[in-house]
Amino acid sequence: MKTSGKRRSGPLQEAFVAFARAIADPGPDGVPRGEKLEVLAPTPARADEARARLAGLGARVHEIPFGDIWMRDIAPIFVTSDAGDVAAASFAFNGWGGKYDLPGDAEVSMRVAAAAGLRTFRDELVLEGGSVEPDGEGTLLTTRQCLLNPNRNPGLPQAALERRLGEGLGAEKVLWLGDGLINDHTDGHVDTVARFVAPGVVVCMEPSGGGDPNATALKEIVRDLSAMRDARGRRLEVFTVPSPGVVTDPEGELMAASYVNFYVANTTVTVPVYGTPNDAPALKRIEKLFPGRRVFDVPARELLLGGGAFHCISQQQPAGGIRG
Repeated sequence: MKTSGKRRSGPLQEAFVAFARAIADPGPDGVPRGEKLEVLAPTPARADEARARLAGLGARVHEIPFGDIWMRDIAPIFVTSDAGDVAAASFAFNGWGGKYDLPGDAEVSMRVAAAAGLRTFRDELVLEGGSVEPDGEGTLLTTRQCLLNPNRNPGLPQAALERRLGEGLGAEKVLWLGDGLINDHTDGHVDTVARFVAPGVVVCMEPSGGGDPNATALKEIVRDLSAMRDARGRRLEVFTVPSPGVVTDPEGELMAASYVNFYVANTTVTVPVYGTPNDAPALKRIEKLFPGRRVFDVPARELLLGGGAFHCISQQQPAGGIRG
């Protein structure tokens, strides 16, 4: 996760603190019982602020410069071996196809890997973490709209890209969806439309009524996922939640709101909500998918103004390191 010096305080910071609290999951005695928090802050002043706001949650704050808050895309992707060793896979970052070139973002991946003290594998493939969704058993979900976009890796054909994903992330089978959500700044990141709940089990969104602006893309995603098999040969079991429907910014522009941009922590799941009638039914369905975890809903409209939600501003690191 990260704190940013570029966005408004108030509701956005409150959402960040609520998210951090859900991940740390303090018990009745106040002692955190969930994940350890590693938080980035771009300046000493913001680092001090983060420590104060997250007091009691066991957060360790790192002063690492960055341009904006999307840790999923600019941080390394942590990978594990069959033996349980953990390493950092650091990919190239080009500002989501050259749209947002902010100082520090391209360097965050290697700096976070160094702070983690892990063996790091550098790959010059342009790849954002939100553009791929692994199941942990060799299957990777993604979208053609993003990964085959010429603004990322021009001239690299699908077959070659699949080989690179196999080499860099251990993907044995890549499952391709089509388009993401309308007005998604990331060119259709998969983490806003489809997520693995468990190996062989995926959740996506269904249109919320006839006026859903993303109805066509969402129906195609449900149809495509239902016909797919994973790297182990299993036909995917597909669950759906309603989409948020129409969520707009202060100027009336449609935003790429998604309930499946949730974050799964060790003991909890944090789900973004937007103040629409679909918040409650979506939350109930997601709760059924994670019976072993408590599910929290946290307002994310302010965060969405920047283009994402809780999965976007986080990056999980498995416990452990490289042995020997």
